[in-house]
Order: sequence, then structure tokens, then C-alpha cells
Amino acid sequence: MSAWKFAFALSKAEVHEAKPPGTAFLIREHERNEGSSVELIKVPHPSNDPADPLNWPTWRKFAALLVASLFAFTGNFVSASIAPALELLLFLGASNILWVPLSNIFGRRPVILFATLLMTFSTLWCGLATSYNSLFAARIFQAIGGGASETVAPTLVGEIFFMHERGRAMAIYTIFLAGGPIIGGIAGGYIGFTLGLKYIFWVGLALSGACFLGTLFLVPETLFDRKVVSPFANENLDDEKPGLTQIENSQSTETYEPYTYVRSLGFASPRGDWLKKFLRPWRTALLPGTWLVTLHYAGLVGGIISVSTIGPQLVGAPPYLWGKNVGLINVGGLIGSLIGALYAYAASDSRLKSTAKREHGAAEPESRLPTMFPTLAIATCGFLVFGFCADHPSKNAWVGLQVGYAMIAMGLMQVPSVGFNYLIDCYMHLASDCFLIVTILRAIIAFAWTFFISGWIEKRGAAEPFGVFGMLMGIFSLLTVPMWLLGKRMRIATANMVQP
Repeated sequence: MSAWKFAFALSKAEVHEAKPPGTAFLIREHERNEGSSVELIKVPHPSNDPADPLNWPTWRKFAALLVASLFAFTGNFVSASIAPALELLLFLGASNILWVPLSNIFGRRPVILFATLLMTFSTLWCGLATSYNSLFAARIFQAIGGGASETVAPTLVGEIFFMHERGRAMAIYTIFLAGGPIIGGIAGGYIGFTLGLKYIFWVGLALSGACFLGTLFLVPETLFDRKVVSPFANENLDDEKPGLTQIENSQSTETYEPYTYVRSLGFASPRGDWLKKFLRPWRTALLPGTWLVTLHYAGLVGGIISVSTIGPQLVGAPPYLWGKNVGLINVGGLIGSLIGALYAYAASDSRLKSTAKREHGAAEPESRLPTMFPTLAIATCGFLVFGFCADHPSKNAWVGLQVGYAMIAMGLMQVPSVGFNYLIDCYMHLASDCFLIVTILRAIIAFAWTFFISGWIEKRGAAEPFGVFGMLMGIFSLLTVPMWLLGKRMRIATANMVQP
């Protein structure tokens, strides 16, 4: 019997009792004379080693989070502060074909160090370039360096926080990620207009250098091999059923060296089987969760890039004539991103924990997905609002352009905050591999959208292309419902594919 046939033949009760990879025991209730109390279980279970990122003090975790977030901000800021060639979008995603496997071999720290150093020197090259060809080549290497910020950096964040903390941590990362291109679009125009083009690169150089120094001094290695302890160690599991977690629960008596600051600046030993690590990410393209997040991310990023490309042209023309202020079209995106970040920060982890309480402590990754329903619906409508207002310019129609932009940006905030968390929860050790597939396919799909948008609008007006984009985004959004309802069965079916 195939795994998929087996998984979808199970009764609801059997699915409820099954514990495929991703299912965790998050809350335990204790009955006492004075009433019951609730204990929050740490998932993943930390080891006894102080070098385990889960055992780090809070200051070290948040320092690493802020550096990873700054890297995400800078990678997108330097790309968007000058209108990027669409080819750079492809390099931003395709570079992860190298970054992700290398991070699984050598660790996250050396890869991020090298990537930020490459981004720093490439930005310096941009500022010193004396020809278009030289500038274009520098921008390509700049994009390659920034690519790791969208795969290795969020993987690092997922490795230092527990399951019940990741939603808020990823919301912080995401506001920097989404804020980079928006603030870059606003600031780049003003810096270039008042100080000159090269000053945009000097600002980017300062930010890139800060990323490198922050990684060098504040980001220890987070790739850690710990023995897996089942959160269901006290429950009986049927070992004959495929897709169920096996129990490994042993008490370690080893002694460990103190994890000093100097020790935290070191590097991990390379892991073997290089060929397997370069090929492994492509298998994650067979996982349904990877495709769901890819379609969400690609649709929304394509929309944001389309809006940020077309928006300044619209408000620079009659009846608006914003002149040097055309970059202010991005204010709507910034407001939408802030609202989306606050919503994700407040809702993602709280929903996970409240659902676990109702399920007697069991937490399923799918319980995060309903958090996305309102914002995906808002983002889908945002395409229609922007397209209609762009097609019918009037004195005050710029307000509708800003509102439409804000609605799309609010939806985009949920993809790393909720979608990336879903992939981490489901496939912890394969998260970076999933992110590789997501970023590559996102770049290809978003490239295809934006490649045709200008000519399409010129021939047919803005309402038609943005209406089609809205229709596609609506379809992508509706796919979240079957994943919410059937995602656990899919994890049962694909359990053998994601075993370490």
C-alpha cells in the first residue's frame, strides 16, 4: 500500500492519534488539590550542552536574531534603492543553490560571514564602478551575497528559538525583510536626487559592513546535532504504522565545556556527504507544504515588485505629478507591512498554544495556517483595488493606490512569519532545503509576472493584469484550506521522505 493511499485511508481518529514529523507535545496539564496547572514543554527538546543554541541566554538569541534581520533588510535595501534589473531577482534566488548546501556542510556562521562579506565588497564595487557593465556585474555579485538572507538567515532564526517562540521571532525577521525593499524604494530616490547616485551605494556599504561585523562578533554557529527526544515519550506508539515518530529518550551523563564568548566565535567541523547535501534540497519540491508557501510567496512578491515598479510611473504622470516624491508611493507598503507584522507577532504563537490546549497538549503545524486566512483575503483584494485605481486616475485616486499597496504588503508579511514557520515546524532539519526551493521558484514566478507587466498595462490598462494577478492570488490563497484540513495526512504520507 502506498504511503499516500495509507494516509488518506486512515479514519479521523487514527489521524488524530498519529504523530508524524511535525506533531509535537507542547502543553502538559497537572492536576493538583488546588486545581490544575499548565506546563509549557520546550520543543525541540534541548540537549545538556551549553553550546546547543536552544540553551543560549536570551541576549545571545536576540543578538543573532537582530543581525539575521538586519541582513535580510540590507539585502533587499541595496537591491531596491536603485530600480533593480529583473535579472538580479533571479540571482537573488538562484544563489541559494550554493548557499543552502554549503550551510548544511560548513554551518550557518561561515556561510553568512562569506555572504555578507561578498555583499559588502560588491556594494563597494558598485560605488566605484565607472561603467554600466561594471556596475551591472557588481550588482549581480551583490544579489548573490544578499541571497543567503532569505534562506540561511531564517533557518538560523528557526534553530535558536523553541516552537512556541518562533512565530514572534519570525515576525521580527519578516518586518526587516519586507521593510528593506520598501524603505530602499523611498530612501533611494531622495538620496540619489539630493546627494547623487553613488551615495546610495555608500549607505548600502555601511549597512552591509554592519551585517558582516554583527555576524563576526554576535552570531555563533547554530547548526547543532542533538539527539532527538520524542515529545510523546510517555505515550504508546504503534511502530508498525508508517509515518509515526520513534522514541529515543536517554539521559546523557556527559560533561561539557563552558560555552564562553571566545568559543562562540569558532566554527563547526564540516559535515560529510557533500553530494547528498547538494542534491537533498530538490527532494523537498515533492513536499506539499513547500509548494503552498512557494505559491503564496511568489504571488505576493510578484505583486509587490509590480506595484513598486509601476507605482512611481503612475504618480509621476498626470494628474498626480509627484516629481521627486514618487518614492512615497511605498509609504502604503510600509504601513501595510507594519500592520501585518503586528498581527503576525500577536497571532501566530498564541493560536498555536491555544489550539494545543484544546487538543490536550498536542500541537500541529497546521494550527498556524488559519492565521493567514484574513490577510491573504485582504492581499487578494489589494490587487483589485490597486489595478482599478491605476486604471481610473483622478485627483485623489492615489489614496486607492496606497491602500491597495498596503493590503498586498500586509499579506506578504504572513509568508515568512507563518509560512516559513510552518515549514520549520513540519520539516525542522530540512527547513533550509525547503527555503531554497521556495526562493528559487518565487524568483522565477515573480520574474515572469514583472517581466510582462509594463507592456501589458500599456496595451490593456492596469485593471486587466492586476485583475488576473488577483485571481491567481485568490487561487493560491484557497489552497491553504485543504492544507489546513488535510496537512497532517500529507505529513503522514511523506514521513519517510523527511526522516533525518
